[in-house]
Amino acid sequence: MSDTPSTADAPPSRRRLQSVRPTVFWPALTILAVVVVVSIAFPQRTGDAFSAAQEEVIGVFGWYYSLIVTGFVIFAIWVAVGRFGDIRLGPDEEGAEYGFLVWFSMLFAAGMGIGLVFWGAAEPLNFYTSPKPGVEGDDVELAHEAMSQTFLHWGLHAWAIYVVVGLALAYAIHRKGRSVSLRWVLEPLLGDRVKGGLGDAIDVVAIVGTIAGVATSLGLGVSQIAAGLEHLGVVDEAGTPLLVGLIVVISVAATASVVSGLDKGIKWLSNINLGMAGIFAVAVLLLGPTLFVLRSFVENIGEYLFTIVPNSFDTSAFFGAEGQEWQGLWTTFYWGWWMSWAPFVGVFIARISRGRTVREFVAGVLLVPTTVSAVWFSILGGSAIYREKFGDGGLLDADGSVTSESVLFTLVGDLPGGTLLSGLAIVLVAIFFVTSSDSGSLVVDMLASGGDTDPPRWSRVLWCVIEALVAIGLLVAGGLGALQTGAILTALPFSVIMVAMCVALYKAFKAEYTEIRRLDLKARRKVLADEVGETVTSDLVANFEDHFGEQVDQRIDDRVDDRLGTTGEVPVVTAEADGTR
Repeated sequence: MSDTPSTADAPPSRRRLQSVRPTVFWPALTILAVVVVVSIAFPQRTGDAFSAAQEEVIGVFGWYYSLIVTGFVIFAIWVAVGRFGDIRLGPDEEGAEYGFLVWFSMLFAAGMGIGLVFWGAAEPLNFYTSPKPGVEGDDVELAHEAMSQTFLHWGLHAWAIYVVVGLALAYAIHRKGRSVSLRWVLEPLLGDRVKGGLGDAIDVVAIVGTIAGVATSLGLGVSQIAAGLEHLGVVDEAGTPLLVGLIVVISVAATASVVSGLDKGIKWLSNINLGMAGIFAVAVLLLGPTLFVLRSFVENIGEYLFTIVPNSFDTSAFFGAEGQEWQGLWTTFYWGWWMSWAPFVGVFIARISRGRTVREFVAGVLLVPTTVSAVWFSILGGSAIYREKFGDGGLLDADGSVTSESVLFTLVGDLPGGTLLSGLAIVLVAIFFVTSSDSGSLVVDMLASGGDTDPPRWSRVLWCVIEALVAIGLLVAGGLGALQTGAILTALPFSVIMVAMCVALYKAFKAEYTEIRRLDLKARRKVLADEVGETVTSDLVANFEDHFGEQVDQRIDDRVDDRLGTTGEVPVVTAEADGTR
């Protein structure tokens, strides 16, 4: 055990006082405080330092990001379809804690809500008008490549990152009875060393990465809200003071939500926002080029599946500085952004996924959001490309570039009821902003409190404030570029932890599967010994299939079930950690 006890085993009267794990809380708080102070005090120097660091990371590690993220996709699919898929993330007799729709809405709103609204029309249009280096062809080929590249960034690869962290955490928390902490996912690999300084370091990296990822999303969110207000004529100019003011206002709402808890504010807002996003998407589909969008959606899926392998391993190596710059602005940024979000989203979806099997977890987290993202981008991105190719255009700036913050409002503003749709988009971003911030604050607080699933309100408020301050500091230091760089940089150390998670999770699954097989064989031996005696039993077990085949095998299974009084599943004995079972 660690020298620092968890809040989970403290008496109720002491839990409010003993509310943090000092060896995690203070180092993480210090690092983030330094980032905020330096960014605000020396914005120019900080911006230059971020730019230099981004060039180094992208130049040296861009290939590494592409390789491991593709590996996460392969790993996620393998554990789902293989022999480990039936392992339940909790006691064998227990069902899922949340219904599928509620579960999905919560994980989806936390996972990438703001980004979907911000990039829904802008990213495919960017790739269509300014293709990736090496992509050539007519308008149709460029449109196909634009959509497949967008699907790559928001599809299986993004959600596979969340699967790795979320599945490892859900197994440790719900199957093994460990507390809500990143350290326990590496216990099969590192043993008792995760209970000390090494485990603290893992949680600190997770906290810093989570704050950086959420801050990036907050920066994107307020930039789009400001652009929407400017489009509607509410404000004259969307400058830095307005962005800072929006961060403050919406962070207050996020604080109120996180204080209310998981089953109130966070759950309600997630359900409301998913419904609003669905209404918005259907409205754009019906009021826009409906038939084109439906037809192109089918083509987009095919193009995505056809190009997923070459695009997964494409690092633009043969296009020099231009290719490296493009990777840093797009693919490498996305892989870093998703990995910086992974501790937060992983803890959050693990927390709400008790009772699901490994196969259900992977299918829900990997396939369903990927499909919804494909529908979303086909509607918004497809409508934007259609307007530029077949319609009146008007989505591009004078120099042919795309202003990503405002293109959505220009697109929907010219549809029937455009003003209402623009207002709905602003509200949508704002609520996604709140759900991302409150979920992130709750997760960070859990990590900083030693795995306490119900941390005190004061520390929840503190982390909401810190997220807002980091977002403000990075915006002042260099705008969205600094926010993107922060996400890429913080993802680098955590990527190493994620690779170790895959190894540790495999070891844990293999050990449990082996134990289940051993107990099953032991039960079969006992039934056979009772029926025909020990001597014959040894020969029967060794050559069972050759002698009797499947019919008798089923009879033995039935006998085992009768004797154990169960459905045939082996009960799991949870390990005790920090007083939490």
